[in-house]
Amino acid sequence: MARPLSDLYGGLVVSGALRSFWAEPPAPDPPARVWWDWPLVVVLVVGGILETALREDMPVPGVALVVAVAPVLLLWRRTRPLPVTVALFGVNVLGDAIARIAGGEPLELYASVCVLLLPYALFRWGAGRDAVVGMAFVLASHTTLSAADGKWGDVALGIPFLLLPGALGAAIRYRASSRQRETDQVKLLEREQLARELHDTVAHHVSAIAIQAQAGRTLAGSQPEAAVRALEVIEEAASRTLEELRGLVDALRQGEEPELAPQRGVADIARLAGAAGDGPAVEVELSGDLDGLRPLVGAAIYRIAQESITNAMRHARHATRVDVRVVADGDLVRLTVCDDGAAGASDGVSGFGLVGMTERAALLGGTLDAGPAAEGWTVSAVLPRNGTPA
Repeated sequence: MARPLSDLYGGLVVSGALRSFWAEPPAPDPPARVWWDWPLVVVLVVGGILETALREDMPVPGVALVVAVAPVLLLWRRTRPLPVTVALFGVNVLGDAIARIAGGEPLELYASVCVLLLPYALFRWGAGRDAVVGMAFVLASHTTLSAADGKWGDVALGIPFLLLPGALGAAIRYRASSRQRETDQVKLLEREQLARELHDTVAHHVSAIAIQAQAGRTLAGSQPEAAVRALEVIEEAASRTLEELRGLVDALRQGEEPELAPQRGVADIARLAGAAGDGPAVEVELSGDLDGLRPLVGAAIYRIAQESITNAMRHARHATRVDVRVVADGDLVRLTVCDDGAAGASDGVSGFGLVGMTERAALLGGTLDAGPAAEGWTVSAVLPRNGTPA
């Protein structure tokens, strides 16, 4: 009898998911150590050594001592999850086997509970095939130890107990991957916005060059032929540059209709001042020589100020005022946006808005810092006057 189409489709989906998981690469940039790794290892090793020395019923103390110091391997569980899992579980299984042969009793150290960290490490940091192979080894080791005592109930209960840390590691890994993809998307969108502004700024000048070159060629009839050839080269280069630039920006826009509104700049920040309904009042102060800023820098200052004000309006608790200050300081332009909300309560720029603003500042060779202040939240950006996209 033919299998239903739904069953066949479900089988293909499951098979594809398994193949995809098997090919999953290791998690990028795993931390080699974190601050609590050392205290954890010290407690486990010292506790295991003391247990070996003080327990009168400890079979084969020499072997027990080796098992007691084995948790040192946990220091490498993030960067080498599969070898550490095989080694640590292998030491426990081998030690237990030797203890049974020599004394007839299983080797059961309290410090061995650390092996529960290994399924988590496999699924959180390891490659897909490492997680599968490592988890198979873990379950086989558990089954071997429990079956040796004839405790088949422990086998059934222990399998979910060992799978739970692995499931937790997989869930945290999925969340971290999703967060990273969203962060990368925000950065990409910020780059696209910068590309639009680059087009709006540069295309105007390149178009003017092409027009000037065309006019020069028309009026150069009585001039030396070298001038005509030079104008032809200028026209060709300018037209080619404009065409390539438009093609690049069109690709970046992903089919989006181009914005026809004029590009915003520092002068437009003053329009953001005033009260917004029931929200805090916005005060804007511009000082220093802000004329002649590169258009991309002016647009970046405006966008960062606009985003910071929006975040303050939405998230600053009990705020009555948002102060925006732009100061030209030599070759730098400094922007500061702060609100007078409850101390430590303004968290509006702690998400992807901050990622986008930081990316925009970095692309122009500047920096951006944001965090709680004595009152509310403060965003500080410093950009060079003639910032160049990275």
